[in-house]
Amino acid sequence: MRLTFLGAAGTVTGSCHLLEAAGARILLDCGMHQGGREASALNAASFPFAPAAITAVVLSHAHIDHSGLLPRLVREGFRGRVYATPATRELVAVMLKDSAHLQLADATRRARHGRAAVAPLYGFDDVERLVGQIVTVPYEAGSTIHPGIDLRLHDAGHILGSAIVELRLEEGGSRKTLVFSGDLGQPGRPILNDPTPVTEADLLLLESTYGDRDHKPLEATVDELATLIRRAIQEKHGNVLIPAFAVGRTQEILYWLERLTFEGRIPALDVFVDSPLATEISSITRRHQELYNEAARALYGAVAARGSRCHVRYTHSVQESMALNCVTGGAVIISASGMCDGGRIRHHLLHHLPNPHTTVVISGFQAAGTLGRRLVNGEREVYIDGVRVRVNAEIATLGGFSAHAGQTELVGWLRHFERPPAIWLVHGEPSASAALADRIESDLGWEIEGVATQGQVVEFGSPGLKNAPRASI
Repeated sequence: MRLTFLGAAGTVTGSCHLLEAAGARILLDCGMHQGGREASALNAASFPFAPAAITAVVLSHAHIDHSGLLPRLVREGFRGRVYATPATRELVAVMLKDSAHLQLADATRRARHGRAAVAPLYGFDDVERLVGQIVTVPYEAGSTIHPGIDLRLHDAGHILGSAIVELRLEEGGSRKTLVFSGDLGQPGRPILNDPTPVTEADLLLLESTYGDRDHKPLEATVDELATLIRRAIQEKHGNVLIPAFAVGRTQEILYWLERLTFEGRIPALDVFVDSPLATEISSITRRHQELYNEAARALYGAVAARGSRCHVRYTHSVQESMALNCVTGGAVIISASGMCDGGRIRHHLLHHLPNPHTTVVISGFQAAGTLGRRLVNGEREVYIDGVRVRVNAEIATLGGFSAHAGQTELVGWLRHFERPPAIWLVHGEPSASAALADRIESDLGWEIEGVATQGQVVEFGSPGLKNAPRASI
């Protein structure tokens, strides 16, 4: 049995790990690299394996850094099955079509401006073929995906449909259990259940995105959001702009606005969700209320019985989006992208940033070089689509909304294991992974096997685990 780390090893994005066992080649995720100048080149580089030789893919969840290269895998010859939860299949169908659209739009824009052509990695037909190859596996329903390889998916509590992957492997009389955490959510978050405890594994691939820190307490973050909304609407009589990722963050913000208005902690609101992708994702989220936690079901049940004070409207056309410029005060506008580097939020920022009555609420991480980071850094002038814009609006940041478990929560999840598994840390920057390794050793007394590096091979199946030299695959 052999595992090769092909992405999200020494970095956060591009999740992809190749398992070779029982005569099969199984990919765990096949995601895009995101951020940094080298991301485009990495996404366009040849796969370090023959796509046609891959037996199957197990997809932990729908985020693009985990799923984004699957259509390209299909385009280049993969004909096997992709195993995912039902909600993940629905999300992938929408998100990867959006990804294909953005690639096509970028190629068209570059050609229009006489820049070097960059061919899209895949098109809409590739996405449709991929979706046709997805086999859904509900949480806790076992499935044999190949002789000697049994799959079980557990709720990861990260985004809708996200899964912890458990693979029970049998080869040559050896039996091993491999667990891939995927991305683990924070316990006690809105809408979704807490990550499922897992008690047994021989080999564990553990994410370490926030392995070096804990998040700000959620209660304090929600209080801060309520204070910002009240001041913006009741005192400043202005609008609130919330740049938010279409998947997960938009739905979480909507939950808190619904709850805060229902509890009377903020005034009744007119809320506009101005993102076609977020609109589709929100619709999928509403269709999967069986995945909600008890608190979310209770809230939405009470709202249905007593009526809502949070009036949410979804815009669709460009004309509807532009018409929001006529709303001079008292509205909350949620729009993508979360880092303000694309999408309709840029149009709203262009229009509203000069207005001192406007409040911009930054609710997520802002990567270096993005417009969102420049706003967070306090720059008083920014450029949006070539236009110099004066920043007179209030820029507020909320630090407690994260779909990832923090360091303490990752260690807490590990405590459920009945015996220490051999742990490889993935999906994290080196400093975050190193900090988590130290915390695991200090709190649990476990020594991890290592921090995964790109192309590294781990052989297992016989007693003990060992590093193997990098092999040609």
